Amino acid sequence: MAKTDTRSGPTRRTVLEGGVATGVLLATGIPVYAEPAGAVAAAASPTPAPTMPISLRINAKDFAVELDPRTTLLDALRNHLGLTGSKKGCDHGQCGACTVLVDGRRINSCLTFAAMHEGDEITTVEGLAEGDRLHPVQAAFVARDGFQCGYCTPGQICSAVAMLGEARAGWPSHASADVAAVSVALTDAEIRERMSGNICRCAAYPNIVAAIRDAAEGA
Repeated sequence: MAKTDTRSGPTRRTVLEGGVATGVLLATGIPVYAEPAGAVAAAASPTPAPTMPISLRINAKDFAVELDPRTTLLDALRNHLGLTGSKKGCDHGQCGACTVLVDGRRINSCLTFAAMHEGDEITTVEGLAEGDRLHPVQAAFVARDGFQCGYCTPGQICSAVAMLGEARAGWPSHASADVAAVSVALTDAEIRERMSGNICRCAAYPNIVAAIRDAAEGA
């Protein structure tokens, strides 16, 4: 007389039978599980993100835009205002290609929200020149061939403009021999240290340093 199987849970036979049944369904194209119609419709039409009116002053002009409050300053400049000089490189604040000036100080525009800068004076690379007259740093970059592909150049130039202001104000750097000195001598080591947040993947660093040194001496 055969013994009765008193074990609980699925047996080997039921597992095999279930696997065969699933395989048949998949082979015939019959869906094993179908989303409810309402769920599919909801997934197809997500709720639009809320926006807010934002007023930005950029390159001495006022702009009114309607933005998702999570929009970065970089994306607002490039995607909403057509100011594409500032570049998106790493989007993590590590390469400096997106550098702009806010109230004269350099920042990575990919790491800050546009909504945070209402009332600030924002300057991008497009706002440095005076008409057809290049900013001295721009002119020095051209004269010294301080770029190759040019992708990082707008961020390099904006960063250099602010850095020269920091040096004139007597701000020390990690390379400064005397952090209490009133004035800073912009040696090549100082320039390299102060510009270390701006990466040039073409490695035009010697020419960039030379261009900034020329701009500093002519200031």
